[in-house]
Amino acid sequence: MAAVQGKPTAWAKFTKYLREVRSELRKVAWPNRKELITYTIVVVVTVVVVAVFSGLVDILATGVLNLLRRLGG
Repeated sequence: MAAVQGKPTAWAKFTKYLREVRSELRKVAWPNRKELITYTIVVVVTVVVVAVFSGLVDILATGVLNLLRRLGG
């Protein structure tokens, strides 16, 4: 019985996918150590600033809503 040339098997698709992923990862411009540290610091500082801002807005909004509730009776 001869092999039928039709759709590729799941294993063939998977291995092709892995080869293509590896090929694309070779094209990536990976940061060096100094850049990585700089980017990490920027992300951490940004997260802290956004967290503090969100916390302050939450405290302010809670205070305003509590004041309105007390005034409303």
